[in-house]
Amino acid sequence: MKYSVIAAAVLAATPLSAVSAGKIEVLQPWSRPAVAGTTGIGYMVLANHGAADALEKVESPLAARVEMHSSTMSGGIMTMQREDRVAVPAGGRTTFGPGAYHLMLIGLTRTLKAGDQAPATLSFASGEKLKVVFQVTDGTPPAAMLGMKP
Repeated sequence: MKYSVIAAAVLAATPLSAVSAGKIEVLQPWSRPAVAGTTGIGYMVLANHGAADALEKVESPLAARVEMHSSTMSGGIMTMQREDRVAVPAGGRTTFGPGAYHLMLIGLTRTLKAGDQAPATLSFASGEKLKVVFQVTDGTPPAAMLGMKP
């Protein structure tokens, strides 16, 4: 009985946002080769197994800063726009891939070659933080992403 009172007190003090922690899954994180001092790129799929959330910030020790961008094609012209947050719908997926959302790793501190790894931390509106490692490929997406739509 003593333990149930303590457990109830701990649960009462826990913020509700902690309930959704661990509900976002990162699938197929990859990147392309890039030269130090330039801009690299990050692609992935965010699968949400919980309530709606949004990616709000990304940091990497290999870049001066990381920005989220979206790409759109209109009238045969591809345009890119910086995004402050990217929604990840409840029970859905958000794809960061060529021609869609993507991460810009600006001011790379070292050259990224095929076979390298680029670590990053994703921060969500819910307070959840996920550490991810982008696998640098030869420039082609992993086979599992080839059929995915942005």
